[in-house]
Amino acid sequence: MTLVAGIDSSTQSCKVVIRDLETGATVRTGRAAHPEGTEVHPQAWWIALESAVADAGGLNDVASISIAAQQHGLVTLDVHGEVIRPALLWNDTRSSGSAENLIAEIGAEEFAARTGSVPVASFTITKLRWMADEEPANAARIAAIALPHDWLTWRMRGYGPENPTLTELVTDRSDASGTGYFSPKSGEYDRELVSLALKFDASDIVLPVVLAAGDHRTIAVDSTHFRGGLIIGVGAGDNAGAALGLNATLGDAVVSIGTSGTVFGVSQLPARDASGAVAGFSSATGDFLPLVATLNAARILDSISSLLGVDHNGLAELALQAPSGCEGLVLVPYFEGERTPNLPNATASLVGMTLRSATRENLARAAVEGLLCGLADGLDALRQQGLEVTRVLLIGGAAGNPAVAHVAAEVFNVPVVIPQPGEYVAIGAAAQAAHALTGNWPHWPLAVVDTTPSAYQPIIRGQYADAIAGLGLTPGAPIS
Repeated sequence: MTLVAGIDSSTQSCKVVIRDLETGATVRTGRAAHPEGTEVHPQAWWIALESAVADAGGLNDVASISIAAQQHGLVTLDVHGEVIRPALLWNDTRSSGSAENLIAEIGAEEFAARTGSVPVASFTITKLRWMADEEPANAARIAAIALPHDWLTWRMRGYGPENPTLTELVTDRSDASGTGYFSPKSGEYDRELVSLALKFDASDIVLPVVLAAGDHRTIAVDSTHFRGGLIIGVGAGDNAGAALGLNATLGDAVVSIGTSGTVFGVSQLPARDASGAVAGFSSATGDFLPLVATLNAARILDSISSLLGVDHNGLAELALQAPSGCEGLVLVPYFEGERTPNLPNATASLVGMTLRSATRENLARAAVEGLLCGLADGLDALRQQGLEVTRVLLIGGAAGNPAVAHVAAEVFNVPVVIPQPGEYVAIGAAAQAAHALTGNWPHWPLAVVDTTPSAYQPIIRGQYADAIAGLGLTPGAPIS
């Protein structure tokens, strides 16, 4: 049996999945926690990676490995390979003003044309500008810029302060496309944007070499957890890794319902959305991966469950007793403002409350419908960028809620597939490891819990659109 391993170094933890190359069966797994916070020293990721590998029984019998990780995080290195400051993660919003300044200087249309996206606070380029403004002495020390998966791959290969060969930093298109200074269309860095962000000539700063989808490197020397000669795949950003793990292909849209929501799909066309709603990312296979993110997702269900005094199962039981459209009751679920559409100061609203519609059952279903309508709006934004959608793959913690699965088929107007819960980012990385080893993508079956044909109920989307219009909720300037 030939084994391959995938690593998911996420915001919260590091997961290792070891799979059989031929069948895709999971042989063993490991996990280790990451520190909390929006800035973390990369060494904490390295310690967690070693612990997770040990928890998975080590890699002595593994033929190849690849790392997928949280996107956007800024890792800065000096000429000695030392980390200059703790990494600023994607969810660190201190650079929101920097995003606004960069958009004002370059223009949203120009950013979209050059990078496929309009930068937001999560993007790496905004964190570079923040360093230039707030920590100019640290910014002046930068000799190399890396993303989390770039740095971890570099360290695993035996590089670091003890062997500071910065030019051995490598990355892939999917992760590079989230920096704000890379063109998914051309496959090249836009170094002028890096210099603009740092406010000095950054032409000598090392940026990771962007490898092709099937490329790989090897570990240079033996270490405690990693043997010399082990093949390392190119790696990926987390969403691209999830797309690989789900076997997502052209026509698939992935809707992930976690604390926040994401909607992305595999496309042959690069996105270019000057509104900032759609991020023009790349896939890990050579295609494109346009993505929409929402602030409000599973916590909508948390809030209404608490209000009704039930758990999520109780919420589902109530919701499934109400009719489509909730007899006119609509929840516009902008509890924390919203990113897509760009309404940072909006609040949640309950619209259409009458003596007839004001029932516990209707309120429970309105929460589910509001959650899914917000994500369906994101799906429409992707369609406007040329994405063709023939089915939705519904994942995330809330995907297992029976009311969510039922209503999704009424909202998305395409068949809804619910895969078995799994570590799909790590599985996608394992698929990369398999490709690095054999030169071909593996044919691993996707375990599916349920497939529901479209049962589209236009009343749901129609009422939701009318409610938003009636509230006068008009998106603002490009997202920052």
